[in-house]
Amino acid sequence: MNILSLLKRPSTVIFVVVLAVSIVLASLAYYIVVLPPPSVLSAPLEKTIQHATPTLALTATPTYPPTQSPAQILGIQSDPQTNFPGLGWVRLGYPTCGWGDLYGDILKSTIEQYHSQGIRVLLTICQGANNASLYDPKPLQDAAQGGADAVQCGNEEMKQDPSVAFLYIPPQNFARFYNLCEQAVHAVRPNVPVLLGSLDPHVGGIDYLPLLDQVQYLNQMQQAMNTIQPGGNWDWHTQTLGLIDSWHNGYPNSSVNSLAALFSFWAQQFHVNLASGQLGEHLWVVEGTGCFKGCGIDDTSAYQVAVSHVITLITDVQTAMQDKVPFFYFSGKDFISSGYYWPIGVLDVNGHPKPLRQDLSMGARTLTLTCASGTSNVVDQEQLLSAMYRGCTLPANYLNVLYS
Repeated sequence: MNILSLLKRPSTVIFVVVLAVSIVLASLAYYIVVLPPPSVLSAPLEKTIQHATPTLALTATPTYPPTQSPAQILGIQSDPQTNFPGLGWVRLGYPTCGWGDLYGDILKSTIEQYHSQGIRVLLTICQGANNASLYDPKPLQDAAQGGADAVQCGNEEMKQDPSVAFLYIPPQNFARFYNLCEQAVHAVRPNVPVLLGSLDPHVGGIDYLPLLDQVQYLNQMQQAMNTIQPGGNWDWHTQTLGLIDSWHNGYPNSSVNSLAALFSFWAQQFHVNLASGQLGEHLWVVEGTGCFKGCGIDDTSAYQVAVSHVITLITDVQTAMQDKVPFFYFSGKDFISSGYYWPIGVLDVNGHPKPLRQDLSMGARTLTLTCASGTSNVVDQEQLLSAMYRGCTLPANYLNVLYS
């Protein structure tokens, strides 16, 4: 039986079609979940940062904001159509992450507009497929020309998941990609942080062996980098890693804190005292969020999803600020991926504020925080995140308020 006759069989055709659709859906699910596109997030807020067009005049010599200490870097995953008052950093995705038009003059103009409002930008450049296109310098140089205040070169390059197998890049290949990306960025802005991709999310304190596998990946990458760069002195311990944590931290009790355990693990790897605040020189939380599906949370219980969500937000921010580690909340908005609703934003899917307990009406739960300028009454999640970033203190009974 030859190949042509085999392919003509109806059962074979159906199998091929199903396989192709499965691969496409897995790819789309990753890109939407990692960096949700504006196309699935409709009805932006009235106050927005509008996209610039390629014809918009650019500043001849851009003026960049001064660099900040890690303890000051607190932001959110966003898109240029959505404004988050009071937040000083946003994380945006370059089109290599699967969506958007943030390249060329549009990227430059968008970042200039953020800068004019006193907002800094972390730009994520996702890696391409594991072939020759991975080393194409053009998108890297274009992204670098945007003038972002920090750049993440690569995203979940260590991920070992058959459903998104295209993500994994062997360490020797990722070393070459990262070297090209870092050089492109520092040719434009020599002093900005360039993050070494992002660590595939694991549960701190539980997934110890997978974390050691990540260390082994970095060791192998280091060997490769020392064949690429002259001198052989490149050491991943002197770099800055992106970290993704997606666990229900603080819920159902305060001892559940994957993020704190991850900080402890990586502080040991970088040989720094966690209490010293030095970990923020080596680690940025590029996605901090809560898990609600497949992790012990009953995703059919609106109560459990809502309470775990807001408690995770609070616990993550407290943990990151305590240890002076840069932190970006994920996500700015709820989104839909492969037909499934992800209620993990501080705004709903239409860009509207969400109550503190998203299973209740606005104002059903209120927290009064103590700030340097006085007290602040918050009723929605965006207000809560902004107030905590400003250093406001939660009331002693906040858990009782949110659990009740």
